[in-house]
Amino acid sequence: MQQNRSQVTERDGLFELEAGSDVLDSPRYNHDMAPTKVRERTWNKWHITALWVGMSICVPTYTLGGVLTAYFGLTVGEALLAILFANVIVLIPLTLNAFPGTKYGIPFPVLLRSSFGILGSNVPCLIRALVACGWFGIQTMFGGLAIHLFLGSVFEGWKSLGGTGEVIGFMIFWALNLWVVIRGAESIKWLETLSAPLLVAVGIGLLVWAMPNVSMTELLAIPAKRPEGASVVSYFAAGLTAMVGFWATLSLNIPDFSRYAKSQKDQILGQIFGLPLTMFLFASLGVIMTAASVKLVGVTVSDPVTLIGHIQSPVWVAVAMALIIIATLSTNTAANIVSPTNDFQNIAPKVINRTKAVLLTGLVGLLLMGHELLKKLGLIVSDVSLETVYSNWLLGYSSLLGPIAGIMVVDYFLIKKQQLDLAGLYRDDVYPAWNWAGFVAFGVPVVLTLLSLGSDAFSWFYSYGWFTGSALGGIIYYGLCVMRAQPSAVKTAV
Repeated sequence: MQQNRSQVTERDGLFELEAGSDVLDSPRYNHDMAPTKVRERTWNKWHITALWVGMSICVPTYTLGGVLTAYFGLTVGEALLAILFANVIVLIPLTLNAFPGTKYGIPFPVLLRSSFGILGSNVPCLIRALVACGWFGIQTMFGGLAIHLFLGSVFEGWKSLGGTGEVIGFMIFWALNLWVVIRGAESIKWLETLSAPLLVAVGIGLLVWAMPNVSMTELLAIPAKRPEGASVVSYFAAGLTAMVGFWATLSLNIPDFSRYAKSQKDQILGQIFGLPLTMFLFASLGVIMTAASVKLVGVTVSDPVTLIGHIQSPVWVAVAMALIIIATLSTNTAANIVSPTNDFQNIAPKVINRTKAVLLTGLVGLLLMGHELLKKLGLIVSDVSLETVYSNWLLGYSSLLGPIAGIMVVDYFLIKKQQLDLAGLYRDDVYPAWNWAGFVAFGVPVVLTLLSLGSDAFSWFYSYGWFTGSALGGIIYYGLCVMRAQPSAVKTAV
């Protein structure tokens, strides 16, 4: 017989929900969004390390050094330092926001119900989902190109398809990504675990190939592309903010993964082991490979897919493309599909299950890349490049996501004191439908960021968007929650 009221139990600091009819019949609940059982939390520190290795080794990481030197006016040494510092910094919100996911087994959208309200959580969720769908499309474009080059190395006639072959590759890779995520979290776990050592080996192989053709001394001596005599501080800070923005999305939805961690120690160590060093080393590899590309293939090439495509041996191209396909798949499934899948389910859990949400994610990602796909098919002509959109997006979206990260940390650690009503997060009678404190704390930094775009005096607010946004959002949220609590406290005392 089904129990009427849900029960919450604790095992070694991990909470588990035995759902009763009050939760099972709630419109805010479905099986995929439910808290994970303790027995389902099987990811140890090495699984989480593999997750970050799998997500970090990808084409965009490879191009980060080039983005910082070309668009942010940094030297190679400054660019690599910015990448290392940024990933150490982003570990802080990543680790803190992972805590409630590990403790309560809840995904990102459910955690947001505490700070933005049961219904209000959909607003930041959809902001996060749209960014993820955009990245899903970009990564799928790289994966599709790798499939096109792989097929071209195996079947001679495939090369003649040109842009059409790239679009076909895009659709194959698109379908493969959706299939992996539809199969569930265990499928992603094993994909990351098996691919991580393989991807590290690929990086080492590329480094061995490139090093005889590049001088590190000359590379580090290349002057920065910024006005002569300009202070490095503002350029470095802008680049640092952009690099923090690279994983700003994951610093929000990390509970989507930490809900499967065995313990807080596992999620903390896994992230420390897996993120900063992998990002730094693979970005460094990208800088070295780009510098060596002139001697290797005769032209400067800034992405590994195109670079390897210049190799004359079809066998080595096929092997390399297969490995890049695995690398891009391991990044895309975890970093760009899991979150929007949960975010879209949060809108109407009883109507949208995981399969429908994955398909919706795929559709939005496809539509966002429609312009680029039509260009490849020759149906439209445009000067807008994917690289330009990518580099500008890094700084812009981090400004929007910063306040959400600050609000989440303050709500869980300072306002809720790490205590959540687990069953109440799935009902309508504990947390408000809309928590206006969360929206004010989110809205003020966003408005100030937009206003700063038109002001030279306050341009720093945009340039340092993630830092200014997260700090201001957290401070405003804390202040509003404290002021709201004071009247009730006075009334109780009387």
